[in-house]
Amino acid sequence: METPQLNTHNKQEFEPAHTAEHILNATMVKMFGCPRSRNAHVEKRKSKCDYILDAEPTAEQVAAIEAKVNEVISSNLDVTIDFIAKEKAAALVDLSKLPDDASDTLRLVKIGDYDICACIGAHVKNTSEVGTFKIISHSYENGIWRLRWKVVAG
Repeated sequence: METPQLNTHNKQEFEPAHTAEHILNATMVKMFGCPRSRNAHVEKRKSKCDYILDAEPTAEQVAAIEAKVNEVISSNLDVTIDFIAKEKAAALVDLSKLPDDASDTLRLVKIGDYDICACIGAHVKNTSEVGTFKIISHSYENGIWRLRWKVVAG
């Protein structure tokens, strides 16, 4: 197969945290029925994601998010990459965040059967490489829940 031509990527992610972000997004969608993060800033030291929610999650829900993300990480799921035509990808993933000039071929990142999304970033090969997901803090204002988190080497 010929190597697909993708859009350029202008940043270098910390692979464990970037993979954890995918797992966090899938967890939020599954638990709250919300879209994936509205915006995210993922770094080695600490990261943040903003979610559009009708109400602030309770302390029990916050603990459940952290527990679920860590459960998925400890499941040792393979992280795989597939290339697919954009029109076919629309049936599998949300393409609303794609730039207008997105390539006709998309790179889909799949974490076991837990998550799949279009992404051109760097990831680990297996969730066993992520470490432990830890929620640092969170706040809620005007329908936006901001979650600050990090991954700690296992």
